[in-house]
Amino acid sequence: MAIAGGTQPAPRVETIAIPPKEEHGATVFFIHGLGQQVDSWVPVLQRLADQLPSVKWVLPQAPAVPVTYNQGRLRPSWFDIANLPPCDHYDEAAIATSVATIEGLVTTEVRTGTPPTRIALVGFSQGGALALMTALTTLQELGGVASLSGWIPQQSRQAMHQLEPSLPVFWAHGRADTEVPISYAEEGMDFLGESLHIPEDKLVLKKYDGLEHTVNDQEMDDLAVWLSQILA
Repeated sequence: MAIAGGTQPAPRVETIAIPPKEEHGATVFFIHGLGQQVDSWVPVLQRLADQLPSVKWVLPQAPAVPVTYNQGRLRPSWFDIANLPPCDHYDEAAIATSVATIEGLVTTEVRTGTPPTRIALVGFSQGGALALMTALTTLQELGGVASLSGWIPQQSRQAMHQLEPSLPVFWAHGRADTEVPISYAEEGMDFLGESLHIPEDKLVLKKYDGLEHTVNDQEMDDLAVWLSQILA
């Protein structure tokens, strides 16, 4: 089973862009979490935009679809979720479509002249899972991927075999997270190192005392530092 977006047509998706303050040098795609409107992240990401003036930010919006976890109510979601913490429920069709959506955005960006190595994927929670699944299956040589309180679905892992295991990964997680416990981050990083053989110096895991299923300023500052290093 492959989830790489090349096998799926990329659907159209609405995006918000935060333009660079200086000459454009890199692009970061930020993927929001379950039930979120992407414009709610603009004030948070503006903090990073100020620290990374040559970066363009592109924020795609997930469609509103029935979500099992929310008793079938329509919510912005990249794929169906039945339980939190995440379990074995795996919405393969929607995941394939969403991976294709993000890959389509990346491909468009590359065609405008941005090298893949100057592109990073960042996601929160469900968006972190999607960022990881996309970055670890795409044929594009991306600059890096960051998961904020995300996870790697077990059923997606078979397709994750890096020909050149050198993708930089930043994983930030709150120690007080009960929706996606920090054990998902620790196990995910073990998988990246032990199964995908990504070198230890490419893997960064940051843990935050007292942080629940959200982000804070220290986490955003740490992410900005990491992005400045991989996109330099």
